[in-house]
Amino acid sequence: MPNLFSPYTLKGVTLRNRIAMSPMTMYRSTDGEMTDFHIMLMGSRAAGGFGLIFPEQIAVTPDGRTSVGCGGIWKDEQIEGLKRVTTIIKEFGAVPAIQLGHTGRKGSELKPWQGGAQLPPDHPDGWPVVGPSAIPYGGHRTYPVHELTRDEIKAIHQAFADGARRAADAGFEWLELHFAHGYLGSSFFSPLANQRTDEYGGSVANRARFHLEAIDAVRKVWPERLPLTMRLGSDDLHPKGVQFEDSIEAVRMMKDHGLDLADLSIGFNTDEMSAPPFADMAFMVERATRLRNEVGIPVAASWNLGLPSVADQVIREELIDIAMLGRPALANPHWPVWAARELAHEDPFSLVPEDWAWWLRNFRAHDSCIGWPAPGTSEQTRIASAKQARSA
Repeated sequence: MPNLFSPYTLKGVTLRNRIAMSPMTMYRSTDGEMTDFHIMLMGSRAAGGFGLIFPEQIAVTPDGRTSVGCGGIWKDEQIEGLKRVTTIIKEFGAVPAIQLGHTGRKGSELKPWQGGAQLPPDHPDGWPVVGPSAIPYGGHRTYPVHELTRDEIKAIHQAFADGARRAADAGFEWLELHFAHGYLGSSFFSPLANQRTDEYGGSVANRARFHLEAIDAVRKVWPERLPLTMRLGSDDLHPKGVQFEDSIEAVRMMKDHGLDLADLSIGFNTDEMSAPPFADMAFMVERATRLRNEVGIPVAASWNLGLPSVADQVIREELIDIAMLGRPALANPHWPVWAARELAHEDPFSLVPEDWAWWLRNFRAHDSCIGWPAPGTSEQTRIASAKQARSA
């Protein structure tokens, strides 16, 4: 029976455990390049015990970014910074993964703490946004959307292939296409954003054509021994949007085209979602399990898996294959070690580099003072124990 700390092999790559750091956009790039900040962020999580580590979504074209502060892979000069990221991840025993994407009609924005407003096309930090149809996203994203022509779609697929080639040159060993969260691939799949009447619109097969052609383009250059996965906007949570049954049909086709794993998320093609379950524990797991069983493809999921007992349970019950952690990984660079202590792992410090592990295993003082909570102890119990010690 697998558990959260079991190795996992997909194609020619083996992860040391089932814990992945999800891509999280950090808005720290200049001209799309990785910086010392990214080296710090990725290196600390690799040293902290994560098995699979993604930087943020990496844009395949300049207009595929969310903002001018986002990472990119549209030119060879960006390879050097990306190679620094893969080098430090590998040095500390994790597998470097990359998520390639294009934001489509959700690009050209300010940083979220600056308000996140979409910038007009003529703004120095803005650009014209694109999509399958000339339909603005809505909300604060009201600027015109350029409907992509067939030739422009082919050019974007070539950009994904060029990005995949650069990713391989930079040393990445796992590649994910970001076709969720209202970005370009997600919008092609959704009837809310895609009202085309050509071969890219209408039926599920037509709306998934963008995805299939992207997989085909990337597969020509991405090494066969390395995993090719996709974060899929599997449900719009809207009666006129993507239904989960659409995703099951589409992933069957994607598997035939060489997709190795499906990483499930929400479509986010509208803000008008019906009863969004974002506060529910592990809410994507049920969908992921159904897809795993019906299509026969490995799956990953995120969304509220930050409690070690929950993440371990969904792996032990073979509901999903990999647990993706975004905010928990930002909050705690040693989340895997904390989880191992909470779950009574026989040697939790085996997850960190040996020189750190030696000091941590040989700690000769109160167990709670090591910098991690005592294993298996709730926060309420720790507070009560501290109060009792002070009153004694």
